[in-house]
This record gives sequence, C-alpha cells and structure tokens, in this order.
Amino acid sequence: MSGRGASIGSRRRAARIAAVQALYQMTLNGGDPNDVVAEFVAYRLHGDEARAARRPEADLELFADIVRGVMARQASVDALIGEALDKDRKIGRLEVLMQSILRAGTYELLARPDIDTALTISEYVAVADAFFNEREPALVNAVLDRVARTLADRGPPAEPIHDIAQDG
Repeated sequence: MSGRGASIGSRRRAARIAAVQALYQMTLNGGDPNDVVAEFVAYRLHGDEARAARRPEADLELFADIVRGVMARQASVDALIGEALDKDRKIGRLEVLMQSILRAGTYELLARPDIDTALTISEYVAVADAFFNEREPALVNAVLDRVARTLADRGPPAEPIHDIAQDG
C-alpha cells in the first residue's frame, strides 16, 4: 500500500480535492469518468508526481467512487442540491467549481454512509475554503447540511460506485 506516512484523513482530503478538480475538468471539457479517473491516478495522484508536488497520496477508492458516482447519479445529485439551494439560486447558474464541490459533497452524503456526515460536510467546507475566500464556504456548509437532513428523512443511502482496478 502506498502513502505509508499519510493518515486516512489526509488521504481522503486529497481524494476529495482531486475529485472536485476532476469533476470541474469534466464539466468544462467533457470526458468519460473512467478515462478521467485513470488519468488522475496515473498522472496526478500517485507516486513521484504526488510526492514532487508535496501532496499526500489520495485514497484512490474514494476518489474514483466520487467521480464515477457523481457522473452516474448526476440527475439525482443535482435534484438534491436544487432542493437545498435558496429559491432564487439554481445549480446551473453557480460557478463550475462550486457545482463540482456541491456535487462531490452531495454524492458522498448520498452514497457513503461509512463516512461521518458532519465530517463530510466539514471536509467540503474546507475544500471550498481552499478555493474561495468569500461567502462560498458558508454556502457549501448550508447546502450540504440541508442535503444531509433531507437524506436522513428519506432513509437508507444508495450504494456507492466502486470500480477502481483491484489486484487479484
């Protein structure tokens, strides 16, 4: 297993940031989720390049699950976000980076019951804070909190999308 010195928290944070970047790239340029996941794993998240950039190696399973899961369930993810946004806001009118953050966070809340809800929200607020310095982190917090409450009222989560290449 790579990333021997990296904690699970730092590996998951790196996965979330990379997933947001991959979703951003796919929104702007299109692309097949499997191809984008493979590109990120090969060139941005693994081995020498990650170390050269002084980034912790990412949790590749979480990264792949978020990217593939958002793309597979984008309509339901966007619907949840739309319900959580103020009435005068629409997801399609948000900046692409904000869309990517909210989609990744919403998917994780929807399909990853193995990760604490409050932690997930906090992590995506931190991601927003890394890219924005105005009111955007507060928006992420409010929207993801509303999504989490909606999901709690609805019952059991959807199954995650797992398909990163495994040995054996």
